[in-house]
This record gives sequence, structure tokens and C-alpha cells, in this order.
Amino acid sequence: MAGVGCTVDGNLNNSKFSQPMPSIGIYIATASATCAIAMAVDAFYGFRHQKLWFPSKYFSLNATTLTLIAIAIKLSVDLNTSMPRRQDQLAKLSSSALICTVMGNSIPSLGNMKNKEILMNIVALGILVITAIVNICIQLDTGVIYVFWKEHALIMFLMLVLLATMSSTALTVPTTKKYFDLKYNKKHKIALKECSENDLKCSAKKLRNDLTRFWMMAHTCSPQFVIGRSATCTASGALCLLAAMTLAEATLRSYFMPWSIKFCSGESDYMWSTTLVLVTQIVAVIAGTIAPAFRWFTAIIFRCPKKANKACKPTFQVEKYWIQILVEWKECPLALQICGQYGRKLTHDVKNLILDLCIGMQTGIVLASKLVSLVSIYFVSWFLISYRSCKKLTWFLQHSNNVENNDSGSESQPGSELDLSRFVLYLEGEEELVDLMMENNCDVSHWILMGQKRHPKFLIQLLAKSTSSQELKGVSEFDNDRVASLDAEEPPNCWALPVVTLTSIAIALPNIDHHSIKQLIRSVNEGLIYARFVENNLNAEGEFINTRKAAEIVWLGIDLYHKWLDVDLHKIALQEKNPEKVLEELADIAKNRFLEFRKKDVYGCLRENPSHWPIKVLAANSMYRICQTILLDYEMGDYNDSSERLFERLSNMIADILGACLTNLPRVIPMDCHRSTIEEREESVRHGIVLLGKAHKILEMLDQQPLPSADPEQLASIDAWRSLSKQKTSPEPICSSTVSDTTAFRSSDVYLSID
Repeated sequence: MAGVGCTVDGNLNNSKFSQPMPSIGIYIATASATCAIAMAVDAFYGFRHQKLWFPSKYFSLNATTLTLIAIAIKLSVDLNTSMPRRQDQLAKLSSSALICTVMGNSIPSLGNMKNKEILMNIVALGILVITAIVNICIQLDTGVIYVFWKEHALIMFLMLVLLATMSSTALTVPTTKKYFDLKYNKKHKIALKECSENDLKCSAKKLRNDLTRFWMMAHTCSPQFVIGRSATCTASGALCLLAAMTLAEATLRSYFMPWSIKFCSGESDYMWSTTLVLVTQIVAVIAGTIAPAFRWFTAIIFRCPKKANKACKPTFQVEKYWIQILVEWKECPLALQICGQYGRKLTHDVKNLILDLCIGMQTGIVLASKLVSLVSIYFVSWFLISYRSCKKLTWFLQHSNNVENNDSGSESQPGSELDLSRFVLYLEGEEELVDLMMENNCDVSHWILMGQKRHPKFLIQLLAKSTSSQELKGVSEFDNDRVASLDAEEPPNCWALPVVTLTSIAIALPNIDHHSIKQLIRSVNEGLIYARFVENNLNAEGEFINTRKAAEIVWLGIDLYHKWLDVDLHKIALQEKNPEKVLEELADIAKNRFLEFRKKDVYGCLRENPSHWPIKVLAANSMYRICQTILLDYEMGDYNDSSERLFERLSNMIADILGACLTNLPRVIPMDCHRSTIEEREESVRHGIVLLGKAHKILEMLDQQPLPSADPEQLASIDAWRSLSKQKTSPEPICSSTVSDTTAFRSSDVYLSID
């Protein structure tokens, strides 16, 4: 077909090869914008959560970001496309500056990687950077880049230095993680001794103090924070800022000093899209420079003590952790099987020579980074000292009239404060940072306040019904032992399944105000979040897995569609039956579901451990038993066929069960903080502190509740709680001996005999 791939003469048709391709520019701009958004979100996250070392949460070094970077810098590695105009040449420079920006942003992300991931990502980044530098040099030689050669040379130098800095930082990650893991475990044992771990009914204030200890340990040994306060990260922030300033200088000079630079006329193959790329990449460089610049400035603040005579104290020594892994590699013998003593000796000598060279380079990089920090501190320290002096003077003038009144209280204040200096984890050479890290990062009020702003108000209103009775009777009353089992054995109960089943029954009751049902669903929705958190930490073993899944699946249908499995509860409520008939109908439906599965049970699932029953069978068994229990109580209760009274009774039962479950929170929150790995430990402790803020009112409400046991292990599951309640009190029989014959007939009818 002539004209498609070949000409009429049979030669290759290259008429479209040189046509303008603005779509490529749009592609590059899209990748650059994606990087800009990710880096800007990281900066916003750091400001919002007061993490001024700006952890790499959304923009980290991985395969995805490396691919985006490779697309975004296409202009700087394009060897043969003509780029004559001002914006074309600036776009070449902005692509190079973007490489420095993304490297400066992604350094902390090395802390969250495994050793193999670090090696692979650093090698991939090194290949990308070397390729970009080689291509830029070729373009400078061929004339594709004919201006800003000094700026290009500086940025290429910054690329190499940043790559060396990242590699140097990566070498310390395995060593520091191992060191902090050991040190954290020792400090954690000390913290546990001070936390009286067996006191279940601890106050919210005491729990806050406990979490503050855990937060200080987890925060100061967080791998990203360790990197963020290191000398290499400080230097990388300064270098990244220098790259951004270089791009800004070239851009301003080209637009405001046009006589100093002469550009060519003509148009590039990317046409108008080059301007779009330039604007996008300038925005990306600006957004990406925020985090490294603030890391640099924050590190300077850390390194600038408050007293002028201690400012700018040089610490030009290379601590052991910087070169420890290289020393270990040097001491380890090679696993290569080389014949001959001479060959083995030569290989060993070459290995030692290479590692000695690496140790020398590592030492040089660290010393150079500390020199950058020292120069930065020298220029900034006097400004900080002046600022602190003015701030102290202002505070003194404002409080000079109250000094005498506060003298007596100031003596007792230090003794009442929590001493956290023992829980600050630091590396060799960071001794002077202990007070500053404690001062700037030990206050957990921000996280507590954040949690209090999002407290579960509907759950608190529901639990008020439970705490008003001063006893959590609903835990033992939702299931009566007089109700016959549908099978020889009963499956274990979790906290959530009875709550979900009771809520299903409440929704099916007729003549209940829609607002009341909506309020109950919201309350249970909030309560199940906390119940799930408790069960994930206390009842995570195999026998509770299916029961918990049953609760989650059943609740999904109730919350979204008002359906228990496939039974429309709203439709049952509209039938205008009395509450007793509704209970009987639900019990019959559950019983039939169980028997239906029993007939199809060709593999004998029901004859196995009840905890391994299918999810729908567990849900049907729970519905059947609870409905029959309420029917037994219905005749003796003063309900008068009133749906409102029964709804209130069910709501109280739900509140009691959730209240009993949430008494485990003071035990579970610290437990969850310690189970995570070192990379996730800080986030888990922060989550625990926010959770404490959310549950603060709940803990205060439940603090006065009498518990059936002082042993927290015996209150972890609902079945253990019910057993303790029965042992503690001898409950009166729900049905007296004067029950009518019809009631006796109905209650005896629930007993099944299944061969």
C-alpha cells in the first residue's frame, strides 16, 4: 500500500517523521505534573501533621516514580531535536533541575525500604542520572544546548553530588535500623514497668502518659526521621535549594535581561507544548523544593543550640554507623570458589582495595555534608539567636507582672511533668539534640486534639444508656442457656456478631421512628470500628475468624440495604405485626436457613469444629438464639406489645455489649503500638494517640463501670465475660414456674433433635 509505509518508488515514506509532535510535550507535562502533585501533597502532609522533616509518604523512590521521572526528563535527554527558542532551552534546564528536586525529596523514603529494595532503587536511579548527564554533555557538544552551559554544568555537578549523598545515606539504613530495634526493645521494657500493664481500668490521663513514652521512642527512632536529621539529608536540602535557585536565575535572566543572552529563531518539533512543559516543571521544582529546604532549615534549628557560646560547634568526626556496613563487608570472606592460593589472595586484595576506597569516599561525603551544615549554621545561627532573644524578651515583658504569683507553682511544676529524656533514642554524635527533640516533638496534644474533634458522638449517646445502669447486664442477657442449640456444639461468639444481630432485630420492629433507627445504625457503625480494633488485637486467632467475617458481611447488608443476609428487614417492619410475631418470624427464617444448609451438608461441615462453620450458618445460629432468648424474656417483660419498649431494650443490650468490649481499649491501644515494625511504629503510635483522643469521653464513661474481674485476660472475649458474670451472680430465672402452657409449648418447641 503506497503512501502508508513506503513511497511509490518502494522507499521508506518518512514524510511524517519530522512533523511537529506537541502530544509528546503534553505527555511530558502530565508526568511532571504528577510528580509535582505528589511532592506537594508530601509537603502539605508534613505541615498538617507538624512533621517538619517531611517524610516521603506519597513521593518515594520506587519503580513508579522512576518511570515518571524518566518520562518527565525526556527533553533533557533528547539528543537530536532542535530547541531554538527561549522556552525550549529553559525546558532543557528545568528537566535537569527536576532530577535534583526529586532526589532531594525522596531521600527519606530510603528508611522505609528493605535492603534489597534500597540497592535496586539506588542502582536504577544511578543509571538514570548518569544517562541524563551523558546526554546533556553530548547536547552541549553538538550545540543542541547552546546557552546556559554554566547552569547546566552546575546542575550536573549537583546531580552527581546528590546521587553520592543518597548512596551514602543508603549505606547507613541497615545499621541504624538494627541499632534502633535493639535500643527500642530495651527502652520498651523500661516503659512497661512504669506503665503498670496489668491495670485494666487506668485513667485516660495515665494512658496518655504511657502513649507519650511510646511516641517519644517511636518518633525518635523512625527511619525517616533518623535520615531527616542526618548530616547528608541536611546537605541534600541545601543542594536541592541551590538547584532551584540556579533554574530561577536562568529564567529571570532570560526574561528580564534579554540583552545578555541571544536565542535563535525558529520552532521546535514540540511547538507550543514546550511552554506547557516549562511551566509545569517550574511548578514541580518549586513544590518539590519546599520539603528539602524545610528539612535543611529544621536540621539547622536542631543543630543551633539556644546559647550563643555553643552555637556553630563543629563536630568533624565520622561516627561508626556511617562506615560500619562497609567494614563488615571488608571483614567477611568472599564466597567465590577460586582455584589457587594466588587467585584467592588477589581477589581478596582487590576486594579490600575497593572497600577501602568506598570507606574513604563515604568518609569524604560525610565530612563534606557536615561542612555544608556548618556553613549553613554559621549564616543562620545569629538570626536564630536574635529571634530567640526577642521572643524571650517579649515573653518576659508580657509576664513580668505575674512572676511573683507563679513562683510557688513553678517549684512543683517540674516534678509533675513527665520526664521523657530517658526515652529519646539517638545515634552517636546526636547527644546535643536530645533536649531539642524532646522539646519539639514530645507534645502529643496535637494528636489528642485531632482525635477529640472526631469523637464518635452517636456511639457516646448510645453508651450513655449503658453507663446509666452502672452494670453491663446486656452482655449476659442477650443469649439464654435455656434456648436449645441447633447443633450439638455452639460456635464461639465475637463482640460484633451479637451487636449486629440485635441491630437487625431492632430494625425489623414495626412502628419505630425512622430517626431512631438511623441513629442506632450510626451508633453501631461507629462502635463496630472500635470493636474490630479490639478483636484484631485480642481475638485474632483462628476460632474467631469466621465469626468476625460473619459479623462484617451481615453488617454490610444491614448498613447499606437494611437486609439481614437477603431478608428485607424494612419489609418485615411494614407488615404491622406485633413485636412477638416479628421475633418468631426471624427465628423461623434463621432456623430454616440452618436446616437448609444441614440438608446440603454433604461434606459434614457442621460436624466439624463450630468455629469453622460457614459464615451464613453462623449468622443464622446467632439470629435464632437471640430471637428465642428475647421471646423467653418477652412474656415476663412488661412490654405490652410495645415496639418502642422492646426497641429500647435492644438498644440497651447493644450499648452494654459495646461498652464491655470497649473496656479493653486501655489494654489494646498500647499493645497495638508495639506490634508494628520499625518502619510503621511511629504511625501506629500516632494512630493510638488519635484513637485515645477519640475515645477519651468513652473511657471516662466506662471508668466507673464495675467489672466482673480484675484480670484483663478474662475480659478479652464476650464468652469469657459472660462466664464470669454468671459465676459472680446467680441470676434469677427469666421464666417462673407459672408460665402459661402456651409459652411452655413454644419454648419447648425450640429444642431440636438432629441426627
